Amino acid sequence: MAGEVVVDALPYFDKGYEESGVREAAIAMVEEETKRYRPTRNYLQYIPTIDTHAFETEIMKNEFERLAARQPMELLSMRRYELPTPPSGQRNDITAWEECVKNSQAQLQHQQVRIENLDLMMEHGCNAWRAYNDHLVLMLQDAQTKLQNVKKAIQDINWERKTKQIQAGERLRDLEARWELKSCMWQKLWQQTVEHGFIFYAFILLFVIIPW
Repeated sequence: MAGEVVVDALPYFDKGYEESGVREAAIAMVEEETKRYRPTRNYLQYIPTIDTHAFETEIMKNEFERLAARQPMELLSMRRYELPTPPSGQRNDITAWEECVKNSQAQLQHQQVRIENLDLMMEHGCNAWRAYNDHLVLMLQDAQTKLQNVKKAIQDINWERKTKQIQAGERLRDLEARWELKSCMWQKLWQQTVEHGFIFYAFILLFVIIPW
């Protein structure tokens, strides 16, 4: 039957795994099977292909392309902090100087905003960092709780497997002992009936009177 699993070992019940040579024999069997096994199809084809670029931003893609091309890293641009004067041909142009003044005002305003942000960080940054750390602690505790639940589920499955295997092993051992007892009885009765010539009586005795 397709999908049927035939269990031919009870590792929680069987003995002798720790004996010398058992591990080596098992490894040799696995290696022999590996040499003979030639898959005819990709048995992992049901797993979707991993998209390694799914979370890459445009900046990351450009950086990866730069690394692949072995190009040097672009230096930090300081042009935004420069206050250039008008070109030499426009030194007497009032409009050019007005553009330079506007650029200077924009730069000053930008620096003022940065100073305000630093002041706000000095005032509220510690509390924000503590709140962030508390959030990380909660995330860690949640992950640890989930991990413990998974470990407990695995342990419960192992205990259930062990219990079932021990019960099955004891059942098999009992059936084996009964089979050996019946076999001995059958051999003795068969030998006695053959010696006395009562073959038909032995047949009736073994398969009708004695329950198996």
